[in-house]
Amino acid sequence: MDVRLLADADEARWDAYVDAHADGTFFHRAAWARVIRESFGHRTPYLLALEGNDVQGVLPLTEIRSRLFGRSLISNAFCVYGGPLASSAEAAQALDDAAWRIARTSGIDVLEYRSRTRRHTDWAAKDNVYATFRKAIAADHDANMKAIPRKQRAMVRKGIERGLSSEVDATVDRFFAMYAESVRNLGTPVFAKRYFANLLRAFGKDCDIVTISHDGQAVSAVMNFYFRDEVLPYYGGGTTAARALAANDFMYWEVMRRAVEDRGARLFDFGRSKVGTGAFSFKKNWGFEPTPLEYEYKLAPGVAVPDVNPLNPKYRLMVATWQRLPLWLANRLGPLIARDLG
Repeated sequence: MDVRLLADADEARWDAYVDAHADGTFFHRAAWARVIRESFGHRTPYLLALEGNDVQGVLPLTEIRSRLFGRSLISNAFCVYGGPLASSAEAAQALDDAAWRIARTSGIDVLEYRSRTRRHTDWAAKDNVYATFRKAIAADHDANMKAIPRKQRAMVRKGIERGLSSEVDATVDRFFAMYAESVRNLGTPVFAKRYFANLLRAFGKDCDIVTISHDGQAVSAVMNFYFRDEVLPYYGGGTTAARALAANDFMYWEVMRRAVEDRGARLFDFGRSKVGTGAFSFKKNWGFEPTPLEYEYKLAPGVAVPDVNPLNPKYRLMVATWQRLPLWLANRLGPLIARDLG
């Protein structure tokens, strides 16, 4: 088994392997390496396991070095899923060994896999922090509407009655303005605008932005990813008017409706949320059941599992301070911090 770094010429067969693998996700795709390097400047040692000329496994990795948040080698940073994909136990072990060598050679004490299922019982794990929400959707719009619990369905209908409309934006401009305001209000630093532009460019038809308008004025927007028959609304935000208009409720319905109608989507992935948060409750209100995510960590001796989490009391003052920043200042300072929040 030969393990080497991904080269540009390997991207097509890397993605073909991810697409064919039962555990493959959008976040395993090769273009993430380029997006992360160009957006944040991080090193991305993506590993390819080969037996002869046949791909036997892939492992996307991002190296985060931060004075504030520490050092980690993550699969995959800025993503909710990751970890190795392999065709055999031998390939999986070879990828694990190569990843740990990269970490230790680089002076990194933490290797993190964000897999949906746990594979290493002898590694440390972080449980009861995140859950993911995934649910099958039907080809029939009426069936999907009826599958939404009554109270949440009423919010969607409220948005429809208010005359809200949706469209797909070709640029990130309107989306970014609303997203930046939303994350500032949550006390979270915003990513640089170029990151979202890079995502839109790198993933082409498999990434879009659905924007919701009221009387010609944009009130909410979400960036979505598409993989196989799945739709994944990933980065979303709205104006202060969005709540009264039920714009966010209408927005996710429109993402679902458009994905079914235009792309034949059959699974809606609402992404991860922290247990006990408003986002967690919002997704349950849509009738989605949470599935716990047990992220795995291989640690150097004496090293603890990182807890880079806004709910961590260590960051409480930082969150409260950020919420009070003027938006222009938050947008200027945010990318300097968010680049390390992998």
